[in-house]
Amino acid sequence: MQKYVESDINVVNEVERTKWKRVLITLGKDWRLYVLLIPMLLFIILFKYFPAYGILTGFKWGEDTSELYNSQWCGFYWLENIFVGNTAPTFWRAFRNTFVNSMYGLLIGFPIPILIALLFSEIKCLGYRSFLQVACYLPHFVSTVVVTALITLWCEGETQSSAGGVLYQLCSLFNLTNGDAGQEVTTSLLVQPKFFRPIYQISGIWEGAGYGSIVYFAAIVAISPTSYEAARIDGASKLQQIRYVTLPGMAPTLTIMLINRIGSILNVGYEKVLLLIGDKKSAWETGDVISTLVYRMSGRDINATGEVVVQQIGIVADLFNAVIAMCLVLGANAISRRVSSTSLF
Repeated sequence: MQKYVESDINVVNEVERTKWKRVLITLGKDWRLYVLLIPMLLFIILFKYFPAYGILTGFKWGEDTSELYNSQWCGFYWLENIFVGNTAPTFWRAFRNTFVNSMYGLLIGFPIPILIALLFSEIKCLGYRSFLQVACYLPHFVSTVVVTALITLWCEGETQSSAGGVLYQLCSLFNLTNGDAGQEVTTSLLVQPKFFRPIYQISGIWEGAGYGSIVYFAAIVAISPTSYEAARIDGASKLQQIRYVTLPGMAPTLTIMLINRIGSILNVGYEKVLLLIGDKKSAWETGDVISTLVYRMSGRDINATGEVVVQQIGIVADLFNAVIAMCLVLGANAISRRVSSTSLF
């Protein structure tokens, strides 16, 4: 018995002693794949980890950005400023708008790519399906500047030379262009806060729904045809095949994509919002989000109360946004791991 124990100990010691040798052999065997990882690792280090040091400036005094790293610590002063201080009304308005816009995008924009993928899977003519897929993918590759320019033109109100944009004329037919006082707005639909969210969501679905369906279509194609044949033999209709074969087969992909979507629920980009709103201050009521707030406060500015706003406020606001997003990812992943066997980690 002792002989076998000593033999096992020798094997373990040999494995431990040659551990790094085996790692180097593996790296040398697949060195081309690891070389391809270098640009991604450099990107993560330079643009994700190095800027994280700048978070410390959100807990220091100083208005001169060149002296922030040498400034004294101020504790949670700037956090208190955005939560209950002079910046609180602007911050909570931006937080509310960010959450509401993202929830609309999740509830409306998440199922539509799935529906498009299901429709693509039912088209048997490969040429016709390829044409429709390309047509649906194209809006994703159109520049945001071009998209917002088109939307702005479509939302323009009446002028002396034109009757307004297409969307403006359509809303006029249903008497939707009336302002709060009952007077018709003739400048632009984007001036009225009630129009920003529908325009933002519809344009976002038009841009990303087709391109987002690629992942779901790939998940549908990966389902074995024998499962559909067995369902047809059992007398299942087309809707029953989708319910009992297609959707369960897509479940792991749906779960992972939903967790990723929940993690980015507060990451509303500032580019499209700024391009749509521009100098229309009245639209900030429903259009101002955390990213636009951080953009405006990234330098020195004067807020409505006359106080000098420095970049620390933008830093702590973005930090709060990131912490909430991390909690959402961890919570969604934990729930998914308990409910099903699929999770990110």
